[in-house]
Amino acid sequence: MHELTDIYEYLRWRKRFPTVWCAGCGIGSIMGAIIRGIKDLAIPKDDIAFVAGIGCSSRMPVYLDFNTLHTTHGRALTFATGIKLHRPNMNVLVVSGDGDALAIGGNHFIHAARRNIDITLILINNGIYGMTGGQVAPTTPLGARTHTMPYGNIDPAFDSVELALAAGASFVARSTVYAIMQTTNYIKKAIKHIGFSMVEIISQCPTQYGRLNNTANPRELLLWQKEHAVPLATAKDMSKDDLKGKIITGVFRDTRQSEYTETYRQYVKKVQAEMEE
Repeated sequence: MHELTDIYEYLRWRKRFPTVWCAGCGIGSIMGAIIRGIKDLAIPKDDIAFVAGIGCSSRMPVYLDFNTLHTTHGRALTFATGIKLHRPNMNVLVVSGDGDALAIGGNHFIHAARRNIDITLILINNGIYGMTGGQVAPTTPLGARTHTMPYGNIDPAFDSVELALAAGASFVARSTVYAIMQTTNYIKKAIKHIGFSMVEIISQCPTQYGRLNNTANPRELLLWQKEHAVPLATAKDMSKDDLKGKIITGVFRDTRQSEYTETYRQYVKKVQAEMEE
């Protein structure tokens, strides 16, 4: 187990604690998993660029003692792409919420995955827009109530894993806050992976989602994750009807493909050589 002092050294001491997140929110647990993963990999803090957009999860850079960048809504992956192209030796991590990454940032998500640029996206999915007041999100389950769909959501939910796989991401995984040690392990695998990697983490939002859906107790929300999570190996032998409403967890893809910054550097050298002729 990590000592508290090991965790604290990655936090900004001058920032006020406790954090901005509501009691029972899963984002603090995920921040701990990120810290433990980086600690286990022994990556120097100065070698990490930590980027976020707008949303509850995107407040995380405020508390972490890395090279951090708090960007505009949905654009975290574009800023991260610029960092990675300019400083290819940096470990570039992006933390984003489901609304930030899949709604206004959906197109950037697709093309970062398509390019297979060496960025790690930690996608925190709580099924709702939390910070801005509980609006329906791309991942809100069918029938779930939100402030903008008080009689139940009628839109089919995005599956970020399927989207990442279809777009060409070379590492794709999903876990839950309940299985926090599994989450830490997947984050470590994603950071070590060369290429675009995404770890979706199913989180709980007692304040905005829970209160509107009769499950405001954080313990009940965590137990719901436990009861509905199905390992990928098990899910392969289950029917679509049996999997309805379940959370399939595991590593869905882990392959070595051509990485974008490497291709980009080769392209620049080729152009410079041709211009000098």
